[in-house]
Amino acid sequence: MGEKKDAKINDDDDDEKKSYAMVCAANMNRSMAAHCALLEKGLLNVSSFGAGSSVKIPGSTKDDPNVYQFGKATYADIRKDLIRLDENAYRQKGLIDMLERNMRVKEKPERWQDNSDEKEFDVVVCFEERVFDLVLADMREKNAKGTPCLVINLDVRDSHEDAVNAAPMALKLCEMIEKCEDWECEIDEIIDQFEEEVGIKPLYSVCYY
Repeated sequence: MGEKKDAKINDDDDDEKKSYAMVCAANMNRSMAAHCALLEKGLLNVSSFGAGSSVKIPGSTKDDPNVYQFGKATYADIRKDLIRLDENAYRQKGLIDMLERNMRVKEKPERWQDNSDEKEFDVVVCFEERVFDLVLADMREKNAKGTPCLVINLDVRDSHEDAVNAAPMALKLCEMIEKCEDWECEIDEIIDQFEEEVGIKPLYSVCYY
């Protein structure tokens, strides 16, 4: 098995850096595009997850997706399977390139609900309202009242183009939060400023670890 490649900061300022989680349905497209965008801009304390029940990749027809299990199938496994099924078709759809990008970041898709107890995040960015609701339900089920966590939703269609276009928006929002001293006091101002500059007003909620 390959080594997980999530980057981490090792200098003395690590404790001052906020931690981020990018979450979509399958940890394949939207969350990984944003994960890459944050890494490339130096926000290295970032992870990504899916919140669906399984990893679904478009199949030969809309009603017949290729389904893989979180925690078992690696990006390399899925790439190999798609090449076996129909390499030309999946290359034309951009899925092979997407998987190769993902392979450069980490080993495999991870499910939020299976990992949410392992690390506390300051900020969780979701890319679909259904995913936002799943993350909130998972966190509220714990009924904790400790460390606050900001959960935000940017509603993004699950297509390659929309994911690529949304990644800089997620980056911008995270950079704005990174610069503030106390997001709990400043979050309304940050959301208003983001809406003014980008034209989108994200949903958000505060949960606790």
